[in-house]
Amino acid sequence: MRIGAHISTAGGISKAIARAQEIGCETIQIFGSSPQSWAFKPVAEAEKEAYRQGISESGLGPVFLHAIYLINLGTPDPAILEKGVRSLIDHMGLAADIGAAGLIFHPGSHKGAGFEATLPQIVAAIKQVLENSPEGPYLVVENMAGMGQHIGARFQELGGILESGASDRLKVCLDTQHTFAAGYDLTTARGIEITIAEFDELVGVENLVAVHANDSKRVLGSGVDRHDNIGEGYIGEEGFEMIMGNPVFRDVPFFLEVPGLEGKGPDSHNIQILKNIRQRVGLYS
Repeated sequence: MRIGAHISTAGGISKAIARAQEIGCETIQIFGSSPQSWAFKPVAEAEKEAYRQGISESGLGPVFLHAIYLINLGTPDPAILEKGVRSLIDHMGLAADIGAAGLIFHPGSHKGAGFEATLPQIVAAIKQVLENSPEGPYLVVENMAGMGQHIGARFQELGGILESGASDRLKVCLDTQHTFAAGYDLTTARGIEITIAEFDELVGVENLVAVHANDSKRVLGSGVDRHDNIGEGYIGEEGFEMIMGNPVFRDVPFFLEVPGLEGKGPDSHNIQILKNIRQRVGLYS
């Protein structure tokens, strides 16, 4: 279990490496372009080489890219769908170029049409992305909190996407805050046992390749996507101790996406909390 965080790439993707080392990361997640813009600016070869050299020297890994936030594979707007597919293809190409393990993305919202009605469109879009992407990186669907008719808040929907997508390159990222907000109890041993059993039955634990480790500012089942620092939210340190102590997560990288003590994003304080928990549950220091 490697512990890291989402790290800023301001000034170039290679700049993320020193920032990650400064707060004690062992693994990182980054954006390949601005998360609030459709524009994809190709990364210069010299910058990619500087990044690859830095990653090799630092030992950071695995690395995941996170897709932009504008993607919605459930949209009724063909132009938005086309832009989303194009963005995912561009970022999968970048992931392959820099040796990233995968690209994590939010599937979007069905806008009231219902999951079953939009599933064929979602699956067709995913197949188009994979068919037009280089071999190597996974395409990773992230579970959602449930607000705004989100796709993938329930494990049944994630499982439906993976089953219909039928590709060994299609995987899942589990966000702890989204999971909790969607109504899965992560604060008790019994709750986590039930959650993992349902996930395994409907999605398959073998398809889990990353965890977004975030506490929750909102109560269980709120449906609201609001991250908190580890131990300051409704999941709490005890919840994370039970999560990290479960063997399902033993070899899965954990990425913080928390506000940080100063509101500037993941920091050494939150990294150290997860490392301390990892040691307490008997993995390693």
